[in-house]
Amino acid sequence: MKQILTALCAIIALHFSFFINPIGAQDMIGKQNIKLTSDLMTPEALWAMGRISSYAPSPDGQQIVFQVGYYSVKQNKSHHMLFIMNADGTDRRQLTTTAKNETDPAWIDGGRRIAYLTDGQVWSMNTDGTDRRQLTNDETEIEAFKFSPDQKHVILIKSFPYHGSIQENPSDLPKATGRRITDLNYRHWDHYVESIAHPFVASIANDGTVDAGTDILAGEPYECPLAPFGGIEQLDWSTDSKTIAYTCRKKEGVAYAISTDSDIYLYDLATRQTRNLCKPEGYVEPDIDPTKTMAHQSVNHQQGDLNVGYDQNPQFSPDGKYVAWISMARNGYESDRQRLCVYELATGKKTYVTESFDSNVDDFCWSDTKDAPLYFIGVWHATENLYSTNLRGEVRQLTDNWADFGSLQMLGNGRQIIAERHSHVEAADLYLITPGKDPKKTKIEQITRENEHIFSALAKPTIQQRWVTTTDGQQMLYWVILPPHFDASKKYPTLLFCEGGPQSPVSQFWSYRWNFMIMASQGYVVIAPNRHGLPGFGSEWCEEISGDWTGQCMSDYLTAIDDAAQNLPYVDRDRMGAVGASFGGFSVYFLAGHHEGRFKCFIAHDGAFNLESMYTDTEEVWFSNWEYDDAYWNKNQTERARKTYENSPHRFVDKWDTPILCIHGEKDYRINANQGFGAFNAARLRGIPAELLIFPDENHWVLKPQNGILWQRTFFGWLDRWLTP
Repeated sequence: MKQILTALCAIIALHFSFFINPIGAQDMIGKQNIKLTSDLMTPEALWAMGRISSYAPSPDGQQIVFQVGYYSVKQNKSHHMLFIMNADGTDRRQLTTTAKNETDPAWIDGGRRIAYLTDGQVWSMNTDGTDRRQLTNDETEIEAFKFSPDQKHVILIKSFPYHGSIQENPSDLPKATGRRITDLNYRHWDHYVESIAHPFVASIANDGTVDAGTDILAGEPYECPLAPFGGIEQLDWSTDSKTIAYTCRKKEGVAYAISTDSDIYLYDLATRQTRNLCKPEGYVEPDIDPTKTMAHQSVNHQQGDLNVGYDQNPQFSPDGKYVAWISMARNGYESDRQRLCVYELATGKKTYVTESFDSNVDDFCWSDTKDAPLYFIGVWHATENLYSTNLRGEVRQLTDNWADFGSLQMLGNGRQIIAERHSHVEAADLYLITPGKDPKKTKIEQITRENEHIFSALAKPTIQQRWVTTTDGQQMLYWVILPPHFDASKKYPTLLFCEGGPQSPVSQFWSYRWNFMIMASQGYVVIAPNRHGLPGFGSEWCEEISGDWTGQCMSDYLTAIDDAAQNLPYVDRDRMGAVGASFGGFSVYFLAGHHEGRFKCFIAHDGAFNLESMYTDTEEVWFSNWEYDDAYWNKNQTERARKTYENSPHRFVDKWDTPILCIHGEKDYRINANQGFGAFNAARLRGIPAELLIFPDENHWVLKPQNGILWQRTFFGWLDRWLTP
């Protein structure tokens, strides 16, 4: 297998098709033509794929403008372009031809023009790409925008310096690099918090140009959208263009670091007044002990519906009577069930319309139909499918694919939906969905084929589902991914995939790093369990993991791999490895001391190794509080907390006996790199074969093309070293 992979890496050549461009064709990265001498997926082929991201249907529903990103391994960067096509996928045309990134398309002027971002400013163009005009000329970079329905105003997202936790250095020391930190939330995800984003409402002149706007959070030291992942979807315009609904967590320092309580606010353009739709006027939060889980504290046991958890992504209904948003019930619990809340503006009544769906609402959109005014996607039994609900909370399933749908938008006709879809063997493409009353009557049409030129040349793995009884007597689903050209008479090296989160579904996801197709294409069978602690199997199953990281979920991993080894004759039980990232990396570190000889090698990426260190290392304290129950120094800690710390993987290094590869990003502030350093150092001090792949410039993910290729080659090189003859 080593020889095959090495040969493929050497033979594959990436030839970039550069579009003719007077300002620097050498910087223009476009669709890549690759020459394959094999029909197996490789890291180079994976990085040659175009990645569809944002898209927008025209107001009349006739056309769709969308964004595609292409990556150059040689230049180690990406380039984002805009395309347009008819709503049925025909007549695809490229709109942008410059070497600059052009992103975030939106329709304006009644569908006559398209607005977009480039060079940190908002521009517009005709629908054929001509007559480009710069609309903003702001001193500050525009990060996102959203035009009002009446086209008189636009929301502009801009960041400015913030010194809430990191104090400003003296002006006479301009080259000083030190940071004087006075409170928590001084760094988040992958950056030091020295700026925050605010939404500005700007006016549009008759010629289409936009002024600098008014900060709707002027004087408030809070961010909107929410870091680190929030975008323009966290704000919305009312249908009459008079108000803006926005998401905000109005906290700083320790209060921010321990809390997930964000709210939906309504800002009135005329009065410049703001009101909270989630909590009553004058609400005072109860005192919170920042070293303990909020599960048992009074903040989560108050009278009334106070929306003390995550509330985000508001959308006004087409008739302007309602605002809907995604809502979590409990403070401090970032993986609480995501419900769909509908707020009636006239009465203030809140209705949760997905209570009969015991899983997460991951995205939604309004329609103008009375019988199904809201469509949403959610995970159930390891697939992310489409559902509808009415205002009475009557939920219907509309698709039943072995796939994941995402990012819903209504087409202009109000009867069809545009959605992204992907699976274990398909990268994201756009689909047109005509909902029926049930999955059999729903029509699904693929309208983009961004990477068909690559996939048509590749053999696909076979995907299977298998159910097994867990040690607590319940039924667990796990995916089996079989290599292309599978031969049931042969024995294959096999990987146990350990999911992160810890409460992220092992659904039909497509990843450009943890990619099941490329794992199978290198000759590995992949076993991917939907263990306890994952959504899609009911709240009780999902929530079992909190406070029990090393209990039932670890038994589930071993149940799945043992079932595969005993009952799938092609699984070579003498050549099994375990791999995973984040909580999956933690799982690998724990299994390394408890696997009883099952595995011949391990790979842990960005995993927690020492939970006592992790408690005070991580920037979002709410996570450790909820998952561990207590700070490690609390003398009155719960039994669950005591069990958590006593079962930290670092306490079982004396039982490690198997080669391990540790991977970590030094800009990962969620699970700090010292966790990876500690695990690698411990393995080497024990005399265990080990490697450390450290990325000084990557966060919890690996985002740069050459780092991505290095990750894949190191990953498979390690597996081949220990699992192939």
